[in-house]
Amino acid sequence: MSLAPRLDIRQSQSLVMTPQLQQAIKLLALSNLEIEGFIAEEVEKNPLLEAQQTDEVVRPERVERDEPAGADDLLTGAAKADPIDQDYATESHQQDSVADGGGGFDGGLSMTGGSGGSGQGGEDGLDFDSFAAGDGSLADHLLAQAGAVVDGPDWFIAQHLIDQIDEAGYLTVPLLDIANRLGTSLSRVEHVLTQIQTLDPTGVGARDLAECIALQAKEADRYDPCMARLIDNLDLLARGDLTRLKRMCGVDDEDMADMIRELRGYDPKPGCRYGGEPALAVTPDLFVAKTKAGWGIELNAATLPRVLVNRRYYHELSHGPQDKASKAWLSDALASANWLIKALDQRQRTIIKVATEIVKQQEAFFLKGVAHLKPMTLAKVAEAIEMHESTVSRVTSNKYLSCARGVFELKYFFTSAIQAADGGDAVSAEAVKSAIRALIAGEGAKILSDDTLVELLQAKGFDIARRTVAKYREGMGIGSSVQRRRARTLEGA
Repeated sequence: MSLAPRLDIRQSQSLVMTPQLQQAIKLLALSNLEIEGFIAEEVEKNPLLEAQQTDEVVRPERVERDEPAGADDLLTGAAKADPIDQDYATESHQQDSVADGGGGFDGGLSMTGGSGGSGQGGEDGLDFDSFAAGDGSLADHLLAQAGAVVDGPDWFIAQHLIDQIDEAGYLTVPLLDIANRLGTSLSRVEHVLTQIQTLDPTGVGARDLAECIALQAKEADRYDPCMARLIDNLDLLARGDLTRLKRMCGVDDEDMADMIRELRGYDPKPGCRYGGEPALAVTPDLFVAKTKAGWGIELNAATLPRVLVNRRYYHELSHGPQDKASKAWLSDALASANWLIKALDQRQRTIIKVATEIVKQQEAFFLKGVAHLKPMTLAKVAEAIEMHESTVSRVTSNKYLSCARGVFELKYFFTSAIQAADGGDAVSAEAVKSAIRALIAGEGAKILSDDTLVELLQAKGFDIARRTVAKYREGMGIGSSVQRRRARTLEGA
């Protein structure tokens, strides 16, 4: 083997992740609302870009007629894009979609955020935002009241105690730790805590569930010795050991039933009515509706500003006095603007293409419900539309679809398969979960065990094991047959 230096020529292929390629991949994974923020940042950086709100939507009819290139072609540079600054508002596209008309889908969300087919719209409709309006944080609510019950040095202790109360209303730090931290006596901290526990909501500042319930019982003047023993033994109540509880409390069946009914009226998490962030509605990225010609699929144009290149401004800058650096900057700005518009246009077409295939494969779900959801994988959709599986995965990430049956994440339609008991077509795991939920909801006085559920599911054509039933049941937050029987006993007490 020679150790002398030499020159070799080798040929190899490699994929280079250019900034443009990275940007196109990033855009596919963003939701419409995230795209809106991304565009705002790009418009701020590039003076040649203009963002305008538009009601124009990408329709599957137009996608099929134009035969656009896929996202994979765009990423490899083989796509032939439309004119980058074409104003579609001036074109002869028909304005006949649900979004253009300002109405909503029947039973789904409309482009304006309303609820189609509800019969309540405009000023007469329900203000759902009012249901989610917050009343301020729990700490602010307590501090506003604390000034009336404590003052002087105790006010500082009260502030510190309120800071240690979690969003459910419980004090999470031992009083001795607080006393040592503030350099005061334990008895003084306990006294201040007693004052805080008189504030609204009743039960706030408790250190455990028993104390929280006891505070509410005292406020209702129902904290007698029998109720005190019941509250001190909530673990027995959770296990459904009513016989032992009646003996400990010295009450009969009727009194025990009244006490349990009273306990149910107390709030185990009094702080949760204050504080947390307002509930945010999911903004769908796509709308699906049944039409006479088939299924109508469109993007939510309300969250997609239209981006154009300001050609007039570019013309003024290019014909004005400029040095070599300014000319290079202007050229880069134009190239960046052109690429962004191409990538956004292709993103919309790719999303519509993927969504169209999802609706095609899951048409039974949109017509009949979750029980008819079919097993579907990313690879199956990718093969049907001739795209890479990773592209479909990015397209379906963080995006929601609104239809007559509600709002669903696109990932919801991709489920594993459960073999049919009769050897027929496999069924979706979501369909099995729906069947389990329906069986348990209608079980009546006879509680169904997991073994019984397996038998009933097999009778429906689902070949499923007991451990799978248990896994699905627990995943849906449904207790075991023992837990459900215990809860039924407490309800009848």
